[in-house]
Parts: sequence; C-alpha cells; structure tokens
Amino acid sequence: MENLIEKKDETELMKKFAAYREGYWTPYGSMFDIGRATDDAIERFKRGVPIEQCGGASEFDNGNGALMRISPLAFMLWNESDFSKRQAEIERWAFITHRHPRSTLGCIIYIEFLINLFDHSPKEAYKQAVHSCVENLRGTEYENEFSSYKRILNDDIASVKREDIMSDGYVVHSLEAALWCFLNSDRYSDAVLEAVNLGEDTDTIAFITGTMAGMYDQMESIPEEWITALARIDDILDLSERFTQFCFEKSKQ
Repeated sequence: MENLIEKKDETELMKKFAAYREGYWTPYGSMFDIGRATDDAIERFKRGVPIEQCGGASEFDNGNGALMRISPLAFMLWNESDFSKRQAEIERWAFITHRHPRSTLGCIIYIEFLINLFDHSPKEAYKQAVHSCVENLRGTEYENEFSSYKRILNDDIASVKREDIMSDGYVVHSLEAALWCFLNSDRYSDAVLEAVNLGEDTDTIAFITGTMAGMYDQMESIPEEWITALARIDDILDLSERFTQFCFEKSKQ
C-alpha cells in the first residue's frame, strides 16, 4: 500500500522488504518471521540479481508470500476491464518474490475474487472469478497449473469436508483454506476464527480470510476490540486512509 501510494516501482518495493528484515513496518521494531521464498528473493536482490529474476521460479518456491500481500491491487484494478492488463499487473508485483506460475495463478484467482466481491455475493463472486480465470488463462502456461487448483476451479471448494482442508504455507492450500472459511461463514469474526482454528499457518490463513470477509462485509463487520488491540493502530489507520484517498483519486483519472 505504501509503495503504491508513493508510485514507486518493484525495486523500491523490494527495498522495503529488505528493510522489513531490519524492523521496518513491524509491530515492535524487529522482524519476528519471514517466508523462505521471500527471504531468498531478498538475498538475490541484495546480491545484485535483476529485480525480474529475484523471485523463486522452482516448484519448491510456491509458498504463500505473494498471495498474502497482493490484495491492495484489487482496489487498483477493480475498474480495469481488460483481464490481460489485470493479469500483467498482478504478475509484475508477484514476480519479485514468487515467479512460479502456480503461485502467480493463486494471486490472479484471489484478486479476481476480491474484485468480484465489490458487486456480487460471495458465491456469485467465486463463480465469476473462476469463470474469468479459466476462460482467459486457457492456452497459457497457467493452464498447466489448473490441476493443482482443481478443487477451486471446479467451483466446489466450499463443499469440501473440513478434515480435507489443509492450512499450511503452500499457496494452493492457503487459498483453498481461506476460501473455504469465508464461503462457509456468515460473519467476519466467524470466518477469521475458523481460519485460526484450522491450525498450521494460522496468521496468514486468517489474514487472507479476513481480507475476503472485510472486502464483502467492510469495516463495520470487524469487532471493535480486535481493532483497538492492534499494535501501531494509528499508523495502520493512517496508511489505510491515505491509500483510500489514493485509490479514489486514481479512479477519477
């Protein structure tokens, strides 16, 4: 969000990621966790690897790091009618840490779903996002990854049994778990608590789920006690307000 507001490029965003390791934008001034694929990408960047090659491109680099941070693009792209342009923008920002098409496909599905939540019910938004991705990505390198996302692309993730939902850091499992929690809950708090109770990568799954629920139910749905308990709440609200204004001004262009 900060990088978008500042109209900075991918190199500047990677500099922010590197600064995060030193405490930048952390709750209490020190980093407490970072994904392996993102950490590896930062190391490549610091060694002088070109920014477009910093993201991991192997099948073992399909963590959820790009997925968990990509959601602000939904507000930047909601009025972009050209799917290929939305796809290119998602790729541009995702690639700096995660270049494998499986990871990027997850980001594309996620952003398409968030955009559709502006105007549709959760189930209809899910249906529309799946249709859009399948129709527009058939015949591209992403079609090779459709099988990995078959439970999502078959439009039936919500009907999967709870015991069959994995909630680890693998990008496919993370997106499946978040969609399952959101589509099977009626309230923001219920969706987020369900994500936490799945276990494993609880903070990331809950964050992605909360983003979906927040997009649909908006700010009023978040329990007030959850908001006031946040570290650096004033900084977070200030950044959110600045980003809102930035998106509003962009929509008028």
